[in-house]
Amino acid sequence: MTIRPSFETWPTVNQRLRDAVAALTPDQLAFQPAPDRWPLWASIGHMACQRVFWLCDFAGAPGAETTSFPDAGNNCPGDEDLEHVLDAADLSHALDSTFGIIDWCLDAWSPESLAEIIEHPEWGEHNRRHPRGWALTRVWAHDMWHIGELNESLPKIGRPLVDPWD
Repeated sequence: MTIRPSFETWPTVNQRLRDAVAALTPDQLAFQPAPDRWPLWASIGHMACQRVFWLCDFAGAPGAETTSFPDAGNNCPGDEDLEHVLDAADLSHALDSTFGIIDWCLDAWSPESLAEIIEHPEWGEHNRRHPRGWALTRVWAHDMWHIGELNESLPKIGRPLVDPWD
């Protein structure tokens, strides 16, 4: 038994997000919702990169090398890199390739495996010890956070919302 039924809508949400991002122009991707916030391209790239960090680097899923972020722990858009601007094609590829990791997790992990405690004592107190399921739900919540953040900006740049619930 896998955990896929618990996250059955995630592939559709990712596809809708990917399609919305693929339609954005360079000017739209450069939109910065506020002076203290990243441009849209960096927020979207950060979201995709964090999938790799939490699922591969933390929880041990394979596939980081198949993404644009094989070194997600040290080099993510927004977090460490605002210099290398990603375009719509880069971001679409990032969303697709990192969702491949999520797909693997949904098919490979069982409900029981989500309870396994993963430890990284070298990471400090906050992130060093969590159940595998914590990492997966963190990625889901993080995706939803950034989709909501993107949806704040899309009407301002003349684009329709990404609807994760329809």
